[in-house]
Amino acid sequence: MTRDGAETPAGLKHGATDRGAASPTGGRTGPDRRSLLWGGLSLGATALAAAACGGSGGAAPAGLRAATPVPGVADGVFGLGVASGDPLPDGVILWTRLAPKPTTGGGMPARDIPVDWQVATDAGFRSVVRAGTATAQPAFAHSVHVDVRGLEPGRDYYYRFRAGTVLSPVGRTRTAAAPGAGPDAAGGSLAFALVSCQDFQNGYWPAFDAIAADRPDLVVHVGDYIYEYDPDSKFPDRRHTTPQTPGLDQLQTLADYRNRYGQYKADPALQAAHRAGPWVVTWDDHEVENNYAGLVDEPGDTGAKHQDPATFARQRAAAYQAYYEHMPIRATPHPGSPDLRIYRRLTFGSLATLNVMDTRQYRTPAPGSIATAIGPAALGAANATGSMAGATQERWLQDGLTASRTRWNLIAQQTMMAQLDGQLPPGSGQTLTNLDQNDGYRPYRARVLAGVRDSGARNPVVLSGDLHCAWVNDLRVDFDRPETPVVATEFVCTSISSAFFLVSDDFVRDNNTRLNPHVRYFRGDRRGYTRFRVTPTECRADLRIVADISQRHSPATTDTSWVIEDGRPGARPA
Repeated sequence: MTRDGAETPAGLKHGATDRGAASPTGGRTGPDRRSLLWGGLSLGATALAAAACGGSGGAAPAGLRAATPVPGVADGVFGLGVASGDPLPDGVILWTRLAPKPTTGGGMPARDIPVDWQVATDAGFRSVVRAGTATAQPAFAHSVHVDVRGLEPGRDYYYRFRAGTVLSPVGRTRTAAAPGAGPDAAGGSLAFALVSCQDFQNGYWPAFDAIAADRPDLVVHVGDYIYEYDPDSKFPDRRHTTPQTPGLDQLQTLADYRNRYGQYKADPALQAAHRAGPWVVTWDDHEVENNYAGLVDEPGDTGAKHQDPATFARQRAAAYQAYYEHMPIRATPHPGSPDLRIYRRLTFGSLATLNVMDTRQYRTPAPGSIATAIGPAALGAANATGSMAGATQERWLQDGLTASRTRWNLIAQQTMMAQLDGQLPPGSGQTLTNLDQNDGYRPYRARVLAGVRDSGARNPVVLSGDLHCAWVNDLRVDFDRPETPVVATEFVCTSISSAFFLVSDDFVRDNNTRLNPHVRYFRGDRRGYTRFRVTPTECRADLRIVADISQRHSPATTDTSWVIEDGRPGARPA
């Protein structure tokens, strides 16, 4: 049995060469039962040769070509594992990247490589329902995105790839439920994990082991999948790859970003969490550069670190392409372009709609252009023309909420939406805030929350990350009027590994008592994730923490649990 419980075919270990295939030297002349598993289904496989998106595996179940050795493809080619994402009722994206040397360019020959794929209803692949061949192209770092269709709604599937005669690990995925009829048709449940901020250099990722053990229906990642900083870690095996231009604390070239993603995705805990279920991802800032906004690079950068918009556009184009190449995302890449639309909407039966936002690509610069991003709260209040999402995406969100008929309406976005004001020391001095968060765009936030209120969307819940600490917040259109109704609840997950940076827990709690009465819960000293279970009657959130990120393996426990009841805005302790 493999780690995730899948059986290997007739003794073939994952990642190993299928020795039963015909040898180019003529050593074995006939197929044995291992090669028959792949080649004996039929010879009429549909070739999926779209650039980096393998296209649709749509029609009836297809067979595969016989296993054939490919020059340059050997054991270790699936060193970055497998992943799935963006589930629909009838389909899902399957992802892998061929990269035996993931931190030094990938190590693949500079030519197209055919990659076979299979989807089955069982982990042993005795019941294969879809199969085909995609093309891994050098232009997309030999990544593969297969948009498999024709699956049944609301059920588990298992998938794997083969390059030449090398078999990938097995992943589990799950399709979304099909919508029911009528406003009271919501049924079933949706279990998912909310994660963000996994600074490789700051520690290990036992939270991902815990998520893999949970086997959720979905993992929602709200950003900072990689960090761009130069090598600097107290853990010798966690030092970042060296970029082409060290000393800037930035990645700039496509090779820089590809090598960094290769380093992160080679982590076994992250791979296990990807194999456990489908992911829905969006980015925040560190996938490009800290605190960037649109085509404006990090505030406070000077000298060689500073880039004008044209130069930054080239960096963003490299970052966005590398992001696409390494994520199981349904998107259309445009090589060389600094643009990639990733905001999108997924529906899970009549139970839940997930609105996935992008609040980096279209945002206006933060007011004040302050290097630390900490500045007077008044600057955010006066930012009348600012937007974190852009006018088009704001309308898209509003229209989607207004049209929604699901029981729960989830909004995944990057930075904390609730107001977070502070004074240093607490109780005196100027009121300060983090202007890189929604607090720097207060009129924008008021528009979004007024739109949530006016849309009539049932049970809105905001899912956030970025701050490296856990929060449960009541959301109001005007936070300075605590007597006004709660329009939504926000859950902010703590980080997977990134360091807490808000002075201390006591400092934050003191300021919350004085200035932020809408905060229901806060904790910053532990890393972890938030685990959700959504049913027709409630949304339950378990705030999960790990004991020690200085160890690869460390137990995870539930620190606190909160529940939102259907039709009753606001969360309460479970």
